Amino acid sequence: MIRNAQSQFGVGPFQQKITVGNFQLLADIEEASGGANTGPSPHEYLATALASCTSMTLKMYAGRKAMNLTNAIVTVHIEREDDIEKFNRDIQLFGELKEEEKQRLLEIANKCPIHKALTGEIQIKTQLVN
Repeated sequence: MIRNAQSQFGVGPFQQKITVGNFQLLADIEEASGGANTGPSPHEYLATALASCTSMTLKMYAGRKAMNLTNAIVTVHIEREDDIEKFNRDIQLFGELKEEEKQRLLEIANKCPIHKALTGEIQIKTQLVN
């Protein structure tokens, strides 16, 4: 089950207080852009979603296939170029892995649910509620 995410104004010019289930988070933008840098930016949360989902998917798959994957470090950087969001994802795999296993894990990385959501069709319905 995916819990609802809710955001509302925090302190300062851009800070947002985010609630997801019982978790409390902050979002903000960097000082150079007018924020107070009190939390990750929305784009950084988006990069975090892809990175963490990729790593979780690799861990789950490697466990199911009894691969000796001891860690996966996934780094995601997002840049905007010509009105296109470009996601650069670097994956470091650790453990005693065969070359075929590494290649299979690279394929599996593209099957994580966030990757699929970002590369598939997205629909956003917005409405005012009372």
